[in-house]
Amino acid sequence: MASPSQSTHLRERAHRVTDFARRYGWIILAVVASVLLFVVVQRLVEGELVRLDSTIYWNFVHPLQSEWLTSAMIAITNLAAIPTLLVVLLVLAALVPGWKPATCALVNLLLVVCLNELLKQIVQRPRPEGYRLIAEQGFSFPSGHSMVAMAFYGLFIWMIWRYETDARLKWLKSAGFVAIILLVGFSRIYLGVHYFSDVLAGWCVSYLWLVFFTQVVAKRFMPPAPEHPSPPAAGARG
Repeated sequence: MASPSQSTHLRERAHRVTDFARRYGWIILAVVASVLLFVVVQRLVEGELVRLDSTIYWNFVHPLQSEWLTSAMIAITNLAAIPTLLVVLLVLAALVPGWKPATCALVNLLLVVCLNELLKQIVQRPRPEGYRLIAEQGFSFPSGHSMVAMAFYGLFIWMIWRYETDARLKWLKSAGFVAIILLVGFSRIYLGVHYFSDVLAGWCVSYLWLVFFTQVVAKRFMPPAPEHPSPPAAGARG
């Protein structure tokens, strides 16, 4: 059993990690997303993506296919479908006081859908042929489901980090939404309606969009974040 001083030390370390992630994590991720997006777009222009995408699908995704997993992937991919997201918005509006959180999420959703459609029309990359497990229309690059999942559930993560005061709940809730984002992207590759590079580009574009939206729009739209009390100093007495 940890002593009081050890427990205090662990709380201080957790607070420092959380504070670092809150202050600098989004900057680090934005730099990584920008680099990855640049590489993907460069390879797309040079026509070198098809071989990489095919290798990833046939070597890592196709061998996993089974009837039960296909059913699970269809259910997961629907977590980023517009009807599902509208239901989530209704639940958010019912459970969270005030109109600002749900309205902010709705504006974010509408804008990222428009951004995705604009990018699809600019690039006009055809969808994968020959191994689709579901029917899908439209162009392939970037993945709309991946963009929507990152923007929509990513905004929830931003809200959690802004308003949740319990560090443990903050990490647990965020991890749950990160899992949804990753699984939705994987489901699009598994179901054969997107290439890996479509999904990766969708995540990167949408994360950069999310940084812009949260820093420029949402901060002015949402209530101010509550003050987070500093952890007690080591050795402090109750």
